[in-house]
Amino acid sequence: MTLEPATIKVSEMLPGRVSAIRIAEVRAQISGIVQKRLFIQGVEVKAHTDLFQINPAPFKAEVDSAAAVVLKAEAALKRARIQTERLAPLMQAEAVSRQVYDDAVSLRDQAVADVAQAKATLARRQLDLKFATVDAPIAGRIDQALVSEGSLVSPTDSSPMARIQQIDQVYLDVRQPASSLRSLREALNGRSEPRLPVEILDSSGKPIGLNGNILFSGINVDAGTGDVLLRILVDNPDRQLLPGLFVQARVPLATYPQALSVPQQAVVRSGGQARVWVIDAEDQAHAVAVELGELVDRRYRIVSGLSAGQLVVVEGLERLTDNAQVSAANWQAAADQAPRNASTR
Repeated sequence: MTLEPATIKVSEMLPGRVSAIRIAEVRAQISGIVQKRLFIQGVEVKAHTDLFQINPAPFKAEVDSAAAVVLKAEAALKRARIQTERLAPLMQAEAVSRQVYDDAVSLRDQAVADVAQAKATLARRQLDLKFATVDAPIAGRIDQALVSEGSLVSPTDSSPMARIQQIDQVYLDVRQPASSLRSLREALNGRSEPRLPVEILDSSGKPIGLNGNILFSGINVDAGTGDVLLRILVDNPDRQLLPGLFVQARVPLATYPQALSVPQQAVVRSGGQARVWVIDAEDQAHAVAVELGELVDRRYRIVSGLSAGQLVVVEGLERLTDNAQVSAANWQAAADQAPRNASTR
């Protein structure tokens, strides 16, 4: 075959698990009996959608009681103000003592504080009444209800009433060998965009039409496996990826424009040195030492030792000797060995 330059993209297939971008546990903020479930299980809900109704009757009664206390406190304040206003001119005329007037002013100020306290209590009771309707803290897909009508719930419950997961975007957490991290960082540094695109494939390696972007790589190397964590953000508009799903990510590591490559079977090794047989203009064979790069689709990238336009022997290597006169025919690659622009490391 004649060596011809082509673009080689080196990538790595990494398995990972899908997780929701946000997870919210729906919990009661008051204690009470669940009266109704207000949602259909397994559907998409919007933020602040009503999900459960807790019996509001006790909280409505507390609101009414707190409102009555406010009215009572306001009446006492009104009376204290009138009393203070009446005593002011009498104190000026020395018809009453200063002590009597000061006591009236103190009672008025205390009445003001009582009104403020009563209003705060009323606001708290109104908030408890509002909490009787449990709503969705975030938008997303809600799982099954974990409580049923008639259940007693409270803020101290160990399990939530339901869970909501936002999956219009998802995280894919994959683990990459720490030895490949340098190549990944070089690929990131060589891009004008801030993020590196990643192709998502199913568990069998088949593309599913989704792409993601690497958010970050972990800073800790697993002592047992030597891997680091990569987190990938994937847009998931059709909800193809569900939390817990096992998928694969094709992570690009490097791109080599105008690179030379030879089929894997064209490389022979002698004493640890990789060599490739080439044929010169006089149809003589010579073994040339080469430096190999990545193995991509069963083809080695040639770092040095060969140049474009040279004839490389792919088959029949076992019959060659140095400076042997040969008769060569063009090698035809099988369909699964044809060079590709994008391939897996």
